[in-house]
Amino acid sequence: MAFNDLTLGQFYPADSAVHKLDPRVKIVLLIAVIVAVFLARNLLAFLPVVALLFAAAKLSKVPVKLLVKGLKPLRFILLLTFVLNVFFLQGETVLWDLGFAKIHRESLLTAVHYSLRLVFLVLASSLLTLTTAPIALTDGLERLLSPLRVIHFPAHEMAMMMSIALRFIPTLLEEADKIMKAQTARGADFESGGLIQRAKAMVPLLVPLFVSAFRRAGDLAMAMEARCYHGGEGRTRLRVLKCGKNDYVACLIVAAVIAATVLLGYVY
Repeated sequence: MAFNDLTLGQFYPADSAVHKLDPRVKIVLLIAVIVAVFLARNLLAFLPVVALLFAAAKLSKVPVKLLVKGLKPLRFILLLTFVLNVFFLQGETVLWDLGFAKIHRESLLTAVHYSLRLVFLVLASSLLTLTTAPIALTDGLERLLSPLRVIHFPAHEMAMMMSIALRFIPTLLEEADKIMKAQTARGADFESGGLIQRAKAMVPLLVPLFVSAFRRAGDLAMAMEARCYHGGEGRTRLRVLKCGKNDYVACLIVAAVIAATVLLGYVY
């Protein structure tokens, strides 16, 4: 797996309707889409979610290859989910009798259902980070968590931590890719051998990666202190978040998708 295959945390700049949506709305809509995915009781109920993700990807002007690229690191998890559900779940209708195992129609449908659920969750999350700048994502999270300040919840600090974590995912993956190539040029082998041998071979990669991560964290903390950063206390914003007509339209569309998903799940 190439480390640059992971698109979660990356931002794709473009002038699109999805990019211009309020970050608070996009975060809430992501949660709503996740709820819709888990409410889908059969494959037919996924159709509204598929239509929504396809329309959002089209409007966002994000290349389809970039979205699909984010699924590559999950190939093993998707395959494992599919195989476990196919061979370990039982049903009434036998499709294939392989001798050592039987594949039932119900287990096959369940395997496809769970695999698609994982795919849709990754695509929806990738769309959020690809169409939302890290600063906007921080502001949106902070505003959504701000009501919890009544119980002394550190809303700003939590939002800042989450956005920094997302921001540094691509940076750390790029750093890991460089370290792996450097170690491979020096004779390190990360591909051959069994599982234990491969795990041991990762030590020369993980040690410098952790050292680099801690160094970056120290540099970031020093830079924030040099700029007199004191959390959300007395902080003002250059851009004030306001919901527009497109935000309300997007909320209505997602609400309709959830309703259609539930309806298709119970009717069929």
